[in-house]
Amino acid sequence: MRLALAHARVQVVELVRFPGFTAGTLAFPGVVFTLFGLPRAGHDPELVLASYCAFGVIGVGFFQFGVSGAIERGSPWQAWLRTLPAPPAVRIAARMLAALAFTAASVAVVVVLSLTTTHVSLSAIEWVRLVAALAAGSAPFVVLGLTIAYWTSPKSALPVANVLYMLLAYAGGLWTGPADLPRAVRAISPYTPARQWGDVLWPAVTGDPWRASHWLALAGYALAFGVLAAWGFARDELRNYR
Repeated sequence: MRLALAHARVQVVELVRFPGFTAGTLAFPGVVFTLFGLPRAGHDPELVLASYCAFGVIGVGFFQFGVSGAIERGSPWQAWLRTLPAPPAVRIAARMLAALAFTAASVAVVVVLSLTTTHVSLSAIEWVRLVAALAAGSAPFVVLGLTIAYWTSPKSALPVANVLYMLLAYAGGLWTGPADLPRAVRAISPYTPARQWGDVLWPAVTGDPWRASHWLALAGYALAFGVLAAWGFARDELRNYR
């Protein structure tokens, strides 16, 4: 655990030294919330808050795990790290801890904007449920970020992450709400991981009970993406370090 914390600290310091990454990671969900969330926050501000918090979490997962991972994969720093007597789980745990710090900051931006510009009101239990749904439901997207890291090249990782980011968020109804999606998109929306996550997040802030099927679907997506990520990692190790 100490090695993971030390590695995570190095990653956070390294990323903070790049203002473009830090500012973009923190500002983008807030900008999207202001442009697209506020216009429809009048009637259901709690649902909008949950949706755009998820939007921020997905972004950190895809760009912190996916794009940064793909770029670092071929760097001398990563090559040196792989020579150290530390298992891959330590490096992955460190990346998760570093991503958690940026995720918390990104979500905090959306929460502050929502509290200051809308009449959102959540009870203490609903805040706890929202945090739990954000933390647990983010697993498929974190693992999908790792899949991007190990299956794309440094040059292709950013466009792939951007396309997946926008498509999944839109098809899942995080931008507009599922009721406002076009008919064709609305038909496939329930089968996307972002929609399954939305169906966990929205009840968290309305006080409605969770349905086990949505949690099971998220777990299934996490498992499937995990298999792809592990396959990509083993492929990368075989090509470059054996």
